[in-house]
Amino acid sequence: MVSPRARSTILRRFTGRVADELAILCRPAGGSPDAGQQAEDAYGELAAILASDRATFRHLAGETLFFRDIQRDLPLVLAARARVLANIGQSESASALYPTAIQQAPLDQGTAFELAAAAVLPHERDAWSVRDIPAAPSCGCEGCTRSGARILRLGEQTSLHTTNLYGTGSTAFAQASNMFDAAERLLNQYGMGFRDVVRTWIHLRDIDRDYDALNRARRAFFQRCGIEQRPASTGVQGGPYPRAHDVSMHLHAVKSASGLEITRMSTPTLNEAWNYGADFSRGLRIAELNKTALYISGTASIDETGQTAHPGNFAAQVDRMLHNLASLLTQQGASFENLVSGVAYLKHPSDASVFRSLIQERGFAGFPCALVEAPLCRPELLCEAEVLAMLPLATAGA
Repeated sequence: MVSPRARSTILRRFTGRVADELAILCRPAGGSPDAGQQAEDAYGELAAILASDRATFRHLAGETLFFRDIQRDLPLVLAARARVLANIGQSESASALYPTAIQQAPLDQGTAFELAAAAVLPHERDAWSVRDIPAAPSCGCEGCTRSGARILRLGEQTSLHTTNLYGTGSTAFAQASNMFDAAERLLNQYGMGFRDVVRTWIHLRDIDRDYDALNRARRAFFQRCGIEQRPASTGVQGGPYPRAHDVSMHLHAVKSASGLEITRMSTPTLNEAWNYGADFSRGLRIAELNKTALYISGTASIDETGQTAHPGNFAAQVDRMLHNLASLLTQQGASFENLVSGVAYLKHPSDASVFRSLIQERGFAGFPCALVEAPLCRPELLCEAEVLAMLPLATAGA
């Protein structure tokens, strides 16, 4: 049952060759300031959306929770989630794994968290299966012991979506290095490797202190594993749970028995990130079984030489960020109308109203896009956004 409390929920549906794919953003609004009550409202809404398609929580490819205070509120939200599932008779869908969770405060004041979810609804149910698998814990903390991945099979294609993965060590370099190794071990258990990873999200508790260490660790891992097709990625500040770790990552990998057509995305408005030491692609275009997916990395106000454009000018940085995103999409025969989901990061929450006005003017709105506070990889950057676009296979751009 959907709670009558006020909320803001945005849904985007893509109908592909063999499945419908849903992107859902549940943003609790108004009502109780209690995170548990907000979570009951949000998960009740998510359950109602799934039920309207005769789907369950087993059809979710993944969930991401963005918290204002993750240490205080994650247990409350997980307990509320379990109550909602019990009330609708889906307790068996309550995986022992945690959803992906990170401390990045929602820009809406009074909102304890935002919930972003993705669901896959196969047209032929017997061509689909899903299972949850635990990761070998990096340590004995609560986060590590509840980490793992959801494996979704759709026809001959297998997708793997991890929860938060961690590494151990006394330095950020050691933690990041061990985190990549842990991801590779998890992938290897199920016939995959990091070469099958198309998208990563990496969160650093202190990005100003640790971003260089992350880049050194990532580059060393890619060189050791011979990875040349770098995945799309976002590297941004966010507080991992629990406090035992300063770095976390979650990722999406995909593999098909007949192979996948993967193309690196680029645009004349941006140089390649590895030219300034960050090993990720601006985006990857992948012809999957159900659609052509455009996975676009975290994109900011960067110019074609790799320099920050418009330091100190928030409106101009938003304009350049949107220009870069639009250019990446245009190169693939796509536009903002093809966006399915995204996350926008603002360094200063006080810029939220201006940001909302600017993106509305440019048509970068109306799709599920979480809006959160997060310092970025350069101190002078004020905003960044990542997006996923989907195109029908028959009409996909070059």
